[in-house]
Amino acid sequence: MSRRKEIELDPDEVIGLLAENYVAVVSTNGQRGWPHSMPLWYVEREGEVWAWTFGKSQKVKNLERDSRATVLIEAGDTYAELRGVMFEAETVIHRDPEIVGAFAAELGVRYADRIGVDAATAPEVFAPQVPKRVALQFRPVRTATWDHRKLAGTY
Repeated sequence: MSRRKEIELDPDEVIGLLAENYVAVVSTNGQRGWPHSMPLWYVEREGEVWAWTFGKSQKVKNLERDSRATVLIEAGDTYAELRGVMFEAETVIHRDPEIVGAFAAELGVRYADRIGVDAATAPEVFAPQVPKRVALQFRPVRTATWDHRKLAGTY
């Protein structure tokens, strides 16, 4: 008997997981048919994951050809502690400098401590990169979640 329902995260738990973690592994469909998986910093916006990357990156080339992506955020060091969310998503590539710039500022504030700058100046640190970057909006089509801690050590 499947215990799948027992380990699902509710929407508030998903938002909490996204807030507590800082790296999303994004998989796109590569030109040769192999998944192309790369880590990205992200921001949660109204249940969607947004990230940014260089406009000429392989991920963007893949997404221009096929907008489908899988986004994984996971935490836990042992099987009993594993929890995560996986979104199968349609990706919108934003190139408008105003959209990318606003996102860069938001990303800068979220990651300020991680890059060793004050949150108030973080947007200035990210701003010079805006012309070469795109913002990626991942719109979930299907979501899977898990939290093995809910099993209390019984499998």
